[in-house]
Amino acid sequence: MPFSINYNSKKELKILLDELGIGMRKKFGQNFLINPSSRKNLIDALELTGNEIVFEVGPGLGAMTLMLLEKALAVIAFEIDPAFCKLLLDIFSQYKNFTLVQGDVLKTWKQNIDTNHTKDIFLFSNLPYNIGSILLADFIENGFFFKRIVVTVQKEVAERMAAKPNTKLYSSFSVLCSSVYKVTLLNKMDSSSFYPEPNVNSQAVRMDLLQQRESYNSHFYSLVRALFNQRRKTIKNSLSAHLTGFPEELNAIDVLAMAGINGERRPETLEVKEFSKIALAIEEISREQN
Repeated sequence: MPFSINYNSKKELKILLDELGIGMRKKFGQNFLINPSSRKNLIDALELTGNEIVFEVGPGLGAMTLMLLEKALAVIAFEIDPAFCKLLLDIFSQYKNFTLVQGDVLKTWKQNIDTNHTKDIFLFSNLPYNIGSILLADFIENGFFFKRIVVTVQKEVAERMAAKPNTKLYSSFSVLCSSVYKVTLLNKMDSSSFYPEPNVNSQAVRMDLLQQRESYNSHFYSLVRALFNQRRKTIKNSLSAHLTGFPEELNAIDVLAMAGINGERRPETLEVKEFSKIALAIEEISREQN
């Protein structure tokens, strides 16, 4: 490492960034976790054995990257800020198990997936607040599932991820996450744990890939979003609006009858398997009509 970095000191990090001429960019959601015990807890939650590939999103100055490199088989880090990319390449140039992918992770992650891999792939990140839920949804909807995910997100986002049916926070994002993962809320972190201090509190989340999970058809995710977009309406009315672009013969009453779902219920009362039943009914009736 070309120089020593005190990852625990706001003052020293500020001095270092000023000396390097690196400015923090709000649009990238850059906030460094300066609490050493929180960093250790997050790494421990991954339960790495040394045989895993870890995707790290937003490594920043590399505080947790270094910890990952010492525990994982390989670390593939995604960083959007060119200044941090240059610094990371200097810091970790001697690590053969370190790969840096420069650019927007939303645009680059698919290009860096090796479909022939035989090792477990994990995801780890102090996720930028502005892309956290978008990125996780992108992975899930594109069918790329990590064996385990440990991320830090805004506390309200974490609560939505873990929300259950019949609760205020239950949303399409809750269904997305629980459709393939067991979601567990970990420790909360206030703004003083970060530099610069964000205006919100954060929470760590662990997501373990379900060993027994359904294979969702092409209608599932769009259906979930559509019903929650009109969550105050009955399922029958929300589904009718969603089916507007389908052939006229495909109607909400028939779909719900085949799925065995009461159309007078609200979307927030449905469990994941019930959304799946509706999606399968749409597929089945569409097939019968063709």
